[in-house]
Amino acid sequence: MSFRTAALLCFLLLSNTGYSDGERDNNALDVRRVPKEGIDVPADREAALRDQLKQLQERIRQFTVMKKGPSSFQLIPDITVFERAVRVALDHKEFFDVKDLDKADQLLREGISRADQWLAGNPTWHLHPGLVVRGYVSRIDNTVQPYGLVVPETYAFNNSVPTRCDMWFHGRGETLSEVNFIWDRMKNAGQYTPANTIVLHPYGRYSNAFKFAGEVDVLEALEDVQRRYRIDEDRISVRGFSMGGAACWQFATHYSDRWFAANPGAGFSETPEFLKFFQKEALNPTPWEVKLWNMYDCDKYAGNLIHCPTIAYSGENDIQKQAADLMETALKDRGIRLRHIIGAGMGHKIDDVSKEIIEDGMASLAKRGRQPAVSNLSLSTPTLKYNRMEWLTIDAVNEHWTMAEVKAHIAHPATTVHLAVSNVTKLTVNFPSGSLRIPSSHMDVNISSQSPRGLGLFKFDSPFSDGSFAVTLELKDGKTWQIADMSATSEGLRKRHNLQGPIDDAFMDSFIFVSPSGSAAHEAVDKWTTSELERAIEHWRRHFRGDARVVQDTEVTQEMIQSSNLILWGDASSNLLIERTLKDLPLNWSDDQLSIGSHTVDAKTHAPIMIYPNPLNPDRYVVLNSSFTFRDYAYLNNARQVPMLPDWAIIDLSTPPGNVWPGKVVAADFFDEKWQVK
Repeated sequence: MSFRTAALLCFLLLSNTGYSDGERDNNALDVRRVPKEGIDVPADREAALRDQLKQLQERIRQFTVMKKGPSSFQLIPDITVFERAVRVALDHKEFFDVKDLDKADQLLREGISRADQWLAGNPTWHLHPGLVVRGYVSRIDNTVQPYGLVVPETYAFNNSVPTRCDMWFHGRGETLSEVNFIWDRMKNAGQYTPANTIVLHPYGRYSNAFKFAGEVDVLEALEDVQRRYRIDEDRISVRGFSMGGAACWQFATHYSDRWFAANPGAGFSETPEFLKFFQKEALNPTPWEVKLWNMYDCDKYAGNLIHCPTIAYSGENDIQKQAADLMETALKDRGIRLRHIIGAGMGHKIDDVSKEIIEDGMASLAKRGRQPAVSNLSLSTPTLKYNRMEWLTIDAVNEHWTMAEVKAHIAHPATTVHLAVSNVTKLTVNFPSGSLRIPSSHMDVNISSQSPRGLGLFKFDSPFSDGSFAVTLELKDGKTWQIADMSATSEGLRKRHNLQGPIDDAFMDSFIFVSPSGSAAHEAVDKWTTSELERAIEHWRRHFRGDARVVQDTEVTQEMIQSSNLILWGDASSNLLIERTLKDLPLNWSDDQLSIGSHTVDAKTHAPIMIYPNPLNPDRYVVLNSSFTFRDYAYLNNARQVPMLPDWAIIDLSTPPGNVWPGKVVAADFFDEKWQVK
């Protein structure tokens, strides 16, 4: 059997088993619902579940009046995660099989048992090895989110040495509700359970390839585990298969300096080539879509993997082998030879022989641990969202969504830092205590760049007595590198880390939907903004498994302005916050006309979508009339789940919202690095 034939056979098999639904999911006009609508729950079963749910909720209400220490209250998400899982499934018809009802029954029993333990002052579920489900409250929307753990028998809860932690990213599952995820984590240890290792199974907020809020879920779950267990920071790895393999590529390339190793299997590693090869999709992207693919296309970040030892796996006959093959080429171009374990005769599966080889390699890497880069460093990124590597941070770039790169080398002895940069206009070198050898007579930084052209040699006194050293350099007027004036009050608005866009970035941190208290000036605008807000609330719950916080414009407090990104719906006539901030936003929006840059349209039939630093708090975003920008069509394949709109867009409302766009996009673009219209 040829590879092409075997790959096609594998593709067809995957299409029938939930890994992908193949070419029939390439019609954006006919999109099936994800997740599908659940079964009708028999009245008696629903009544019994709601009775149990009520019992658990009553116990949870008692928590608010109990006087216990802070450590006890930290355990409450481990209980409420069961309540929310079953409540959401009941309220939104997300039991997909009769067996799910039995799972919900067991989850409620576990939740009630934990609540009774807590109320009695003797909680024990977190003090035992084996499989355990826990929860944390996300900063994004204040919902409790679940994660699973495999805690080894060797872990000593009262006096444990720092322990290795492997994160395992699950595969695609369109019926992976909270009920099904928690149930599986209570029963299934997963693909790998290395000795003396805590395995963390993040939920990732459902089936989004651990991107956007799913990405934040991984980081928040890991932070929670690090608070609760003694984790060796130099022995944390990322691993996964299928959709989880895609997530592994993402975390390995975007956060390369955090892991001792990465072990991606199958999946995808970028968007366009995978969709053409795997999905057989004919792509016709807009210019801004092509740029935005760079946010998650891992081949663009491949050079970062010099900081993260990587063992990839593919089945010999798996069509998803394309992901590792593409990364292998990208790494070769950067002088790195990928270790790629290929399962002989395997389709979309890991064979036992390969598992043993992989585990031997991972164990060896764990023994070595994460190795901080001191002498040589490489950082590639198209966005300030992912702007740090070890002791170097890119603070500003010449142009977003064009690759910014820094190659750093420290001459021996460690007295001169050589930096070669491209598309970088400001950076910080920050060696923490103990990084550099002392004593040293001096410390020099030699920086060169090609585009824009610049050159600088800076001489400093020796590092501090603790081996630390820090300096920030910036390119002035595109010509001359200088030491940044850190005492300057402000250089005005500028794109920076976590304030660089695009629109979807607002939903990777705390956000609030601000609904209008009035009616928009024009009926079409009023109807569209009302409908899009309703859709945003539902799809945040459906696709990112959260409960969007919604407040009316008259109820927005100063604390909300300071703590959260504000998503404003309506226009200046309907929403007081839009009226309040409109004069400071880069658009003109009157009752008659809407203008952004050179684009002017009729305000009666058009509306803006935009992200911008909030004029009321420039450290947070304000967004006009948009939730996350990919829609139903992208739900069908995780590689499609990328930003669909840049920093701003004008929508023609005469074209109804669809499965790809919120209407007809008549103009869209990015702001420049100073948040001005290009």
